[in-house]
This record gives sequence, structure tokens and C-alpha cells, in this order.
Amino acid sequence: MTPFDTPLILSGPLREPRQMLADQEYGGHSSIHDDAMAEKLGFRAGPIEGPTHFSLFPPLLARIWGQAWFERGCLSAHYLNMVVEGEATRAFAEIPPDGVTHTKVWAEKADGTPVLEASASLGPDHGGTLLEHRLAQLRPPGRLVILEDLRVGMAGARDEPVRMDPDQNMGALYPFSLNQKLAVITETSPWYSDPSASPWGRAIIPLEMVSVLGEYSGGAAGFPVKGPAVGLFADQEIRMVDGPLFVGEDYLVRREIVALSESRRTESYWLKTRIFDAAGRRLKAEMLLNHATLKDSYAGYAEVLAPAAT
Repeated sequence: MTPFDTPLILSGPLREPRQMLADQEYGGHSSIHDDAMAEKLGFRAGPIEGPTHFSLFPPLLARIWGQAWFERGCLSAHYLNMVVEGEATRAFAEIPPDGVTHTKVWAEKADGTPVLEASASLGPDHGGTLLEHRLAQLRPPGRLVILEDLRVGMAGARDEPVRMDPDQNMGALYPFSLNQKLAVITETSPWYSDPSASPWGRAIIPLEMVSVLGEYSGGAAGFPVKGPAVGLFADQEIRMVDGPLFVGEDYLVRREIVALSESRRTESYWLKTRIFDAAGRRLKAEMLLNHATLKDSYAGYAEVLAPAAT
């Protein structure tokens, strides 16, 4: 028992994340992570992918909740500002009172610029995550152009088998392997590569690479998004239900659109990706991802809307 109710904060060291998506392709064109494409769209350089920053948090959250964080933890984040290679970032977490299973976490650049705001929690009762609150506050979008053919409740075309082996190239969306990521990951752990060091007797997939596993086969879902257009991640939540996920393990992915929204610059579809065991019976993890598509990247966007405005 303490005589103070002063909030105390854990912080990690400054880290410089690496850009690994400069050669990313989707829809037959470069992504926003390509410098030339980013500059064309008004950004100063190709940003580092948002979930890269998720690796900053497990050391802090393991200190708070221990091994259970890897089995039942949830990180629910709203991205605020892009980070380019060469910029340093740091994670922070409020230390919750004993027995409390949710807290506030965030990441900043070295100069204090916010990178993301987030909630962290330990299941099964997460008490309402940051993105659950953001979803509840969404207003219905106006007329959508790029996402005109999408509907809430639309499911992926089929179940998608996925796995992540150490040296497996993760495809055009993620042109690198787990081992290549581990060579530059901001927070390293023997649990990611050495089965004998892991409490589960298996190497576990790092939190940021759960995003890669979940998106690896995304094209198979067949969602009718118009293009070519350039997208980015605006919000992302990764939740372990029966974790952790293991390297070299077969899983089955199912997808569902749970919301549509828009902002001044983007049209968004919020995708819930559920990761099951290979038999498709036991839910292992979930990811909620706001795929935000830049209106200005779609040729003739303003012209398509013009008739509706006259």
C-alpha cells in the first residue's frame, strides 16, 4: 500500500526503427512507404510502417503484467504522426494499480512529437479499448468512391491458411522474412528465435509481426476496393485471445468489415481479422485495422464526386 496516488510512468529507451517497406507493392504500384510516392502525396518521405512501433511496448507491458501479457494482452492504437528512418522513438506506459488490467500507453519522437496514443489491457475483460471507443464515436460516411462497393458485415471470400517460418519471405506486401526483421527489430528477445528460451517451448511471433501474419494473405479476401489508390494504417489493435502465436505454426484467417468511415483526406474500412488454429475452431488472436485510403491518390476522385455536388 502506498500513501500516494501519483501516476507513475515506465519509459523505454530511444530507438531508431528501420524502414523495411520501401519495396512494398500492392495493386501493381508502389506504396506510401516509397519515398517518391510519399513525396508525390505531400509527405516528406516514406514513413516506417505503424506496427513497427508496437515492438517498443512489450518490455514495458511484460514488466507490468508478466508472461500473461503475451497470452492475453491487447494493444489498441491510434496513429498520430509518421516516423521516417533516422528519427528516434520511445514508448511510455502508466503503471496501473495492483490488480488493474488496463492502462494508457503512448509513443513519442525524441523531441516529444506524439507518434501514437493507445490503450493496453489484459484479457479476457479489456474494459473497452481505445479503438472500441473510437468505433463507437464514428459518424456515418458521406458518399464513398474508392470504397463504394464495400458494406459493413462483408466477409472475406474464403478462409486463408497462413504461417510464418523464420526465413519465409512474406511476399509483395512484406518483402522480408522474420529473421530479417529480427536483425533490426527495436526490442529483441530470445523468445522470438530460441525455443529453449521461451516459456512455451516454442519461438513466438513478435507483436509487430502479428500484423504481418494477419495481412500476409489479405489479397485473397477479395474486397472490391477501387484502385489504383494508396493506403495507410490509421488505427490498429492486436489482441491475444489464446496466445502467443508461434513461429512455424499453421493458422487460419477469417476477415470481416466492421465499419466504414471517412475524413477530409481519406476513405476507410475497418477490418477485423480473426486468427484461428489450423482447424479453424479455436480463436487465437484478433486484429482490428483501419485501412485508410488517400482520396488524392485515386485518379479523378474529385470528378467522380462533382455530379453529386451540382
